[in-house]
Amino acid sequence: MKGIILAGGAGSRLFPLTLVASKQLQPVYDKPMVYYPLTTLIESGIREFCLISTPHDLPRFRQLLGDGSQWGLSIEYREQAKPEGIAQAFLIAESFIGKDSVTLILGDNVFYGGDGFNRAFAEFTEGATIFGYHVNDPERYGVVEFDGEGRAISIEEKPKAPKSNYAVPGLYIYDNEVVAITKALKPSARGELEITAVNVEYLHRGELRVCRLNRGFAWLDAGTSSSLHEASAYVQTIEKRQGIKIGCPEEAAFRNGFLSLGQLEALTGKIPKCEYRDYLAELVAETKRLKAQ
Repeated sequence: MKGIILAGGAGSRLFPLTLVASKQLQPVYDKPMVYYPLTTLIESGIREFCLISTPHDLPRFRQLLGDGSQWGLSIEYREQAKPEGIAQAFLIAESFIGKDSVTLILGDNVFYGGDGFNRAFAEFTEGATIFGYHVNDPERYGVVEFDGEGRAISIEEKPKAPKSNYAVPGLYIYDNEVVAITKALKPSARGELEITAVNVEYLHRGELRVCRLNRGFAWLDAGTSSSLHEASAYVQTIEKRQGIKIGCPEEAAFRNGFLSLGQLEALTGKIPKCEYRDYLAELVAETKRLKAQ
């Protein structure tokens, strides 16, 4: 399976911060925002990535992430000259997707906790898998309605009268049919290729699975100034209390076997002296201690 990170858009909700750098390059506590969705997909076993952003911002993403080889990954880049909906990503990345299944994650979504994603990726074979997350303000999102047996029966984009409190967060898993489905879409009233329309098509085919995320799971949309601050405060709280890092691609790549211990140690040695390096150095030292026992 291949992974797409959609990191485009005008960033108008974060103005004037986005005059300096793209929304997905803004800091969420101690790391660039894009590190979090990247790490989420690495933790789920993805190694081949395509990052989509504006022509203006792509050079900065390339400078930050490179070709991914330092983490045992491969990262390609595609331009989104004009944002025309989330589903547009499948058309932009068609040659990257090839004949494979694909997962798409939004570059301003931060996820933490539980094993819901890992299980969904491990169990995926065909069709589409999306997620349901209980929120207080479902009218802001795509909303899933369930029947009495917990099966999804409808999905609506930003409904005025939501039929449930389950919103669809910005991570989606599809088989290769998603490219053909997207090509057949007509733009919505907003002039966009809606990701909800893709999900509805899979639902009509009887090929959509909706996994409800448990209460211990955190989903943060860091697309506004307030939510960016809240996401930073959340990450800081977890990291300080638990002594772990959220959104650390080096650690995720190592724990998934994409990097050897020697490669992680060498990579850590290239990082300037800082708390981030100290964390990885302790990870290396702890792993060595455990191996020596």
